[in-house]
Amino acid sequence: MAGTKQAGINEVSKGSYIMIEGTACRVSDIQTSKSGKHGHAKVRVEAIGLIDEKKRIVVMPGHENVEVPMVEKKNAQVLSVHGDVANVMDSETYETFDMKIPDELKGQVTDGCNVLYWEILDQKVMKQIKSE
Repeated sequence: MAGTKQAGINEVSKGSYIMIEGTACRVSDIQTSKSGKHGHAKVRVEAIGLIDEKKRIVVMPGHENVEVPMVEKKNAQVLSVHGDVANVMDSETYETFDMKIPDELKGQVTDGCNVLYWEILDQKVMKQIKSE
C-alpha cells in the first residue's frame, strides 16, 4: 500500500515528491541558504500539490527530515464514462472503481481506452491516456 517514508530535506530535489501540510506535492523549486555564524543552513521548498494543484512553500533547517509520499503508478482500462467520472478496472488486480476525470483529459477518455493513474495516500488520480 502506498504510504510515506522519511528522507532528509537535503535529499529532496526538483521534480521529487514531498509532503507539505499533509498533502503530497511535487517539488518545483528548492533553494538552500548558507549557514550563518550561529545557525544552520535553511532550505526553502516550493511545491505543487499532486491532487489539488495548489502551490505551497515551506522553509526549514537543512538538517531536518521530511515525509516523502510513495507514489504508485498503475494502469487501468476504462469500462464506462458517466459525465466527469470514469469506471475503470485495474490492469493487474482487476479491481473496479470510479475515478474522477481531470479537466485536461475530458472528452478524450472513452470506453475501452487505457489510462495511467497514480495511487497517492489512498487516493487515485488519473494522469494520462495510454496509447495502444
